[in-house]
Amino acid sequence: MSVVRAAVVGTGFIGPVHIEALRRIGVQVGGIVGSSQDRAEKKAQLLGVERIYRDFEELLADDSIDIVHITSPNFLHYPQTNAALQAGKHVVCEKPLAMNSEETRKLVGLADSTGLVAAINFNVRYYPLVHEARARVQNGSVGSLTAVHGSYLQDWLLLPTDWNWRLETEYSGPMRAVADIGSHWLDTISFITGLRVEAVMADFQTVHPIRQKPSGSVETFTGGSSAVETTNVQIATEDFASILLRFAGGARGSLTVSQVSAGRKNRLECEINGASQSLAWDSERPNELWIGHRYQPNECLIKDPGLMDPHAARIASYPGGHAEGFPDTFKQLYRDVYAAIIDPNATRRYPNFEDGHTEVVLGEAIFESAKSDRWVAIPYNEVNEQ
Repeated sequence: MSVVRAAVVGTGFIGPVHIEALRRIGVQVGGIVGSSQDRAEKKAQLLGVERIYRDFEELLADDSIDIVHITSPNFLHYPQTNAALQAGKHVVCEKPLAMNSEETRKLVGLADSTGLVAAINFNVRYYPLVHEARARVQNGSVGSLTAVHGSYLQDWLLLPTDWNWRLETEYSGPMRAVADIGSHWLDTISFITGLRVEAVMADFQTVHPIRQKPSGSVETFTGGSSAVETTNVQIATEDFASILLRFAGGARGSLTVSQVSAGRKNRLECEINGASQSLAWDSERPNELWIGHRYQPNECLIKDPGLMDPHAARIASYPGGHAEGFPDTFKQLYRDVYAAIIDPNATRRYPNFEDGHTEVVLGEAIFESAKSDRWVAIPYNEVNEQ
């Protein structure tokens, strides 16, 4: 297969990000489908996409489409991914892979049985300096790991008038901040360290138990509006979470997740402490990796392929001094995904459905811990039983 054609499901914030990244690597975007024909037509005109499918079933019936990118609300991920795989389409699915681990386990098994490329969109892995941090842990520079800690902070739901479909459990699931952004932090840490979380202790807070829902739809990161009619709605999901982590091998960790931290637009920050060095990285300063020492001055590595590990340099498209950021992570992830489609014998480097399943299992344990106010072990035997 020399030409691969994609279709994108979802026309909100993240669907157009997928489309832009696909075009940057030369993939043809054959069409889109949205929650309504009107929304899809507006986005298609804005993005220059020629075909608008009437519905998801029409997309699946299009034999010219090889792969489906699913960026719809969470509750649609399982049925749409299942149907796409059954139709013989490769899939890239936004997280969470499904609403619960029973569904994700089925999708892992289905993906394995079909042999199709099945990727979960954990794009944060694909910042060049995240790969660099992973390489430094793997080559022993950091030493044995003792502590892993950090946060993922946003402010787009700071006000009680801020609204998005993610606030409604029937669309997003029983957790919000942890499932939406905490999952990215947990996957990123797993990727960098290779450590497995064995147990969690979580505390949730709903800062705004009542929010004002506007009469119309609101796109992600655009907030609410005081100019439209609203209805008071009770909120059941967390705005803020604190999570203690126990890792295999003895390392300890902590994670703070918030969507109500004023001034923090989209900040994933992590620090890894080892016996020899520490590493720290901040997604709002993605081209810098802090390297901490005991007996010599600390360092700050500015992204430069000529100074980085070859595995990290592979996903840096530009030379030192030329910044790379959020949109580039999607491009680099899709390069690995589409390389596996074009050459089934290629090394599969992308995050797959097993990674998506693991994060849902971990999320369920975090949710159980927050409800029961106790440590909860991660049922990894169940994770591995497909």
